[in-house]
Amino acid sequence: MLRLRVGFLLIAMVLSVFAARLVQLQGIDPREYAQMAADEGSVTAVLPAERGRILDRNGLPLADSVDGLMVVANPSVTGPNAPGLATLLSKRLDVDYFETLRRLRIPEGAEGHQFQYIARKVPATRATNVLEEAEARGWKGLDTREDPVRFYPGKDVAANLVGFLGTPYEDGSARPLAGLEAAFNRYLSGVDGEATYQVSKGSRLPLGDTTITPARDGNDLITTIDQDLQWKAQQVLRQTVLGARADSGYAVVLERSTGDVLALADYPTYDASSPYDPSVPAGEADANHNSRALTDVYEPGSVEKVLTLSGLIDAGKVTSRTKFEVPGALHRQDRTIHDYFEHGTIRLTLAGILAKSSNIGTVMAADKFDRGQLRRYLTGFGLGERTNVGLGGETRGLLPSGAMWTSQTADRIAFGQSLSVNALQMAAAVNTIANGGVRVSPSIIRGEATADDGRVVGTDTATERRVVSEDAARQTALMMERVIDPEAGVAPRAAVPGYRVAGKTGTAQRVGEGCGCYDGTFTVSFAGFAPADDPEFTIYIVVQNPRNGQGGGSVAGPAFSTLMGYTLRRYGIPPTGARPSQLPVEW
Repeated sequence: MLRLRVGFLLIAMVLSVFAARLVQLQGIDPREYAQMAADEGSVTAVLPAERGRILDRNGLPLADSVDGLMVVANPSVTGPNAPGLATLLSKRLDVDYFETLRRLRIPEGAEGHQFQYIARKVPATRATNVLEEAEARGWKGLDTREDPVRFYPGKDVAANLVGFLGTPYEDGSARPLAGLEAAFNRYLSGVDGEATYQVSKGSRLPLGDTTITPARDGNDLITTIDQDLQWKAQQVLRQTVLGARADSGYAVVLERSTGDVLALADYPTYDASSPYDPSVPAGEADANHNSRALTDVYEPGSVEKVLTLSGLIDAGKVTSRTKFEVPGALHRQDRTIHDYFEHGTIRLTLAGILAKSSNIGTVMAADKFDRGQLRRYLTGFGLGERTNVGLGGETRGLLPSGAMWTSQTADRIAFGQSLSVNALQMAAAVNTIANGGVRVSPSIIRGEATADDGRVVGTDTATERRVVSEDAARQTALMMERVIDPEAGVAPRAAVPGYRVAGKTGTAQRVGEGCGCYDGTFTVSFAGFAPADDPEFTIYIVVQNPRNGQGGGSVAGPAFSTLMGYTLRRYGIPPTGARPSQLPVEW
């Protein structure tokens, strides 16, 4: 009994001590202890927002975020070994030595003396290896926090469209340098959160005050791009440009009814995961980082004739069967217009003018336009205005107006000179014919998204406008089929076996940057759609400065055939089984 009483007494004494201490902490001098904790300091750490993904139309990632780490330091611990640590970190993490040295040496009592950022968005394995190497040398005070890293699984697939991120800014925020990453940076970025907590001697106080503001992750950006088709377009384009010993090229694939851009390929391109190839000069590398299909400006050449002749038909000036006597040369004002092939006077229908790609015949037909009428049609097709799909750096091209629109200029514009376009702009114009005369604005973004410049773009904001009548578009499509015919036209190599194809070649002189004049080089192209009698897709191939001496039908035509055949098969589009156009080309 005595032992039991002694035991209770001891327990009561211990509890009394604890109670007294609790009263001291919570009731007698809480301010003193709070001040002690405050004197030790508090740390505010970033809670990084996860950047939104860039996805293809099927939800496959073109740009994603994977596990990464930020490397942080406690200068109250790293100070004595700062020079050695700064050397290690600058070599392993590609950070500035002197700035890192300063951060590792923040003096006691100064703001941030217990917490400094050293590097952001470091691949997890790389960051862990650096910390292990520092530990092995006996250097303490480094730590890591979660910090997602940008990743481009397709490497060069759609790189010119997607863009890439550079080294983060000093505050750790993303540094977008090209493409959609730059154009929609705010939409993708989200907002970082932060956590503030108390520390003592470099360690977090378990019972200290903690304030957390959660991060708000960025939005996913869903594109209209079909990743597999994009890959195929890039492969075909690369082979075509290299095979022609050309400077560059672009390929555009549009879904006819919606204007969705299924592929937008450029060559040369680059690996978005490693965008700076040391073997490529800096200026050239910067040009490769953007989509030349939007930034390059060039004369479209004879593809333009499709727009000119469809406008004439719509205006009631001609039909596909209207007859023309086309001389071997046409003397106009200050110059003589020739065709690419030598001939005397030949009798061609309007369909024959397009099938043979006659400049002379096109100018003779265009003489039937009323004053200002051709320009109004070209404006309706979207020439002279940006497509505004959301990417920066897009050119509007050049469509002369006012005093610049002379009779000589009008002659050249009718067959594709003295005006300029970008590739997506021209593809959308030809797609208007495929779409029964209604222009649907092209889209790269599905749904809608707000670009950094404030524009809201996407398929939900796409617009339509009628440019030519359904009958004019149908007659033009039938004439374009004759371009592919091996007996009547100039581009039999653009045919797709089993399918009716409508198309048009283009060969245009290029203006040299130095002289501002035609420099003897050429732009060659092919634009078309299939099946011609029930179109599903429009494809436009452009090659700049081929050195093999061949034109649009021989260089771009086979590329069109390969890419269109692949697209039709990929989407399961069967041949219509109808007979191709037999419009007369001569009379």
